[in-house]
Amino acid sequence: MYNGIINIYKEKGYTSHDVVAKLRGILKQKKIGHTGTLDPDAEGVLPVCLGKATKLCDILTDKEKTYKAEMVLGQATDTQDITGKIILKTDISQMRNTVTDEAISDNILSFTGEYDQIPPMYSAVKVNGKKLYELAREGKEIERQPRRVVIKKINILSIEYPYIAMEVCCSKGTYIRTLCHDIGIRLGTYGCMTKLERIKSGIFTKETAITLEKAEMLAKEGCLDEYIMKTDSVFSDYDAVIIEDKYEKLLYNGNSIPLEGTKGTDTSDNKIYRVYDCKNQFIGIYKAVKGSLKPEKLFFI
Repeated sequence: MYNGIINIYKEKGYTSHDVVAKLRGILKQKKIGHTGTLDPDAEGVLPVCLGKATKLCDILTDKEKTYKAEMVLGQATDTQDITGKIILKTDISQMRNTVTDEAISDNILSFTGEYDQIPPMYSAVKVNGKKLYELAREGKEIERQPRRVVIKKINILSIEYPYIAMEVCCSKGTYIRTLCHDIGIRLGTYGCMTKLERIKSGIFTKETAITLEKAEMLAKEGCLDEYIMKTDSVFSDYDAVIIEDKYEKLLYNGNSIPLEGTKGTDTSDNKIYRVYDCKNQFIGIYKAVKGSLKPEKLFFI
């Protein structure tokens, strides 16, 4: 069984669940999970956790992400992207006389920082146990509570009116199509996302991602291991601690370890560490608390 993280480049036409299902067939194993949904028409980086590393899914989903997006001014759709039904439209030819590229840039950059974003109806957000997109497909629209998101950085790549291309670094839970919609509203018109590519998710980048087709080829050749990142590499910022063999029974039972049973580094209270056994097997993430290392998340089971 494979254990670790594989950086898949999700191509258009696949859902994130499709990627997981196809990998289960390619790798002949069931324990696989993705780390953040990408819409079928979006493409880009989708880290997928394999085997014991599936315990990382929630951790990796929380990481910041970077996207390349394109939007068009002058129209709004029910999905907030180009795949939806046009519900509002304005003639923006005259608006161009008063809205300059500089004004467009200033408007977009004003979204940098925290802002309250209302999730789109066509999204997987749950309200009273039901996903919003399920309600939307029934023709229902309900009030949604805004959620605080963080736009860490925006680079405007081009303005070819009415099309705008930009690169956005943001917190988890940010809907780029909603950002495009909100940009249009703030400009006094409407906005709709036309393209989306995720180029970075946490430490995983487009440059190191492979397609499902390549993953299948590598698996057949027996060369896929070199493309699978080890679980502990995600925690490389934490110091490593090796546990003495006399404490391994406590270690394997998921108990706290007294600090005198550690080798390899000094331990400070409330600090987080990568913990290994004497065979250099990664056990998990531990926190130093009152003279002992307390397990925070275990990966060896």
